[in-house]
Amino acid sequence: MNEVPADQQILELIVKNIVNKPEAVKVDRKVDEMGVLLSLKVDPEDMGQIIGRKGSTAKALRTILRVVGAKNKARVNLKIEEPAGSSRNATNQTAQNEADKLMEDLNI
Repeated sequence: MNEVPADQQILELIVKNIVNKPEAVKVDRKVDEMGVLLSLKVDPEDMGQIIGRKGSTAKALRTILRVVGAKNKARVNLKIEEPAGSSRNATNQTAQNEADKLMEDLNI
């Protein structure tokens, strides 16, 4: 039987109770020499609820996972996946393009 680890169970439980579309919540778990990495994917409309005001919800989730990890003698990290078509990705790309253009102008 394939049992879901405690850190993944807790993250799924909390997130599914925060978001409006719990069926879209997906957590991938990877273990390497750096510890455990939990990658969280949610519906794009629920991203604001997961991040929270000034990142407060994301920070709280990471704190909870750090405590769970310490109890199980593992380092647990959370990566919140940016959904496809996110406006934040477009904003970051625009800023990067502007920075690249500025650098080109300075090299003249």
